[in-house]
Amino acid sequence: MTQLSDIAFLPVTHSDGTTRAIAHRFTPGDGPTIVFLPGYMSDMAGSKATALFDWARARGHACLCLDYSGCGQSEGLFAEGKLTRWQGEVLALIAARCSGPVVLVGSSMGGWLMLLVALALEAKSPGKLAALVGIAAAPDFTDWGFGHDDKARLASGKIVLEDNPYGPDPNPTHPGFWADGQGRLLLGAEIPLDCPVRLLHGQADADVPWEISTRLAAALRSGDVQVTLIKDGDHRLSREADIALLLATVSALLAPTLTADT
Repeated sequence: MTQLSDIAFLPVTHSDGTTRAIAHRFTPGDGPTIVFLPGYMSDMAGSKATALFDWARARGHACLCLDYSGCGQSEGLFAEGKLTRWQGEVLALIAARCSGPVVLVGSSMGGWLMLLVALALEAKSPGKLAALVGIAAAPDFTDWGFGHDDKARLASGKIVLEDNPYGPDPNPTHPGFWADGQGRLLLGAEIPLDCPVRLLHGQADADVPWEISTRLAAALRSGDVQVTLIKDGDHRLSREADIALLLATVSALLAPTLTADT
């Protein structure tokens, strides 16, 4: 895991009255702030987050990366994590660190959270949302990602453990997270977002079917949605060529806004 030395902490108070210090990295710069949202059980020390942050800082672009509560260096227990809780943390950090528009970049579960954060920003701060970039975005995975038996187990308050191809320990899904996710489903109706959207997805993704990105593209109201499929790309899309594609995608979205500012 990459060791990060420039981490700050922002206390965020949640709806239940508890406060947790949320670890994050921020570099100021020109144009919209790039906000990276990690995947499930991931954090800002991952290869995509660090590559994007280092690229942005080297080019003078503003960028914000964070660890959700219970993840990475943030306070809290992962077992208490929920999309709604993490959405509130992201919004609090954006309010505290991002004075202008934002480009949200979401990986896997972070792609679902990206949409929820975007909808909240559009409702509260019209004009704040500049663009979205999904990397193997996984909206609604609490629904399509579990079979009947596992859903029944989760609904009864039990944890579901799955094989983890990225580490020795099994991947847990806690009933609170699952229930919250089932209340935040998006793909069954139009998603009222109108900003540019770019969706990157590997066709060799064994965790999130690439068809989820095409379903998401169809559900989004925006007329400026592009899906890029990487034929041999896996779920992580962390190879050098994959990261180069991500950086090129973000750069192309930033270009018109930077030109407008000059």
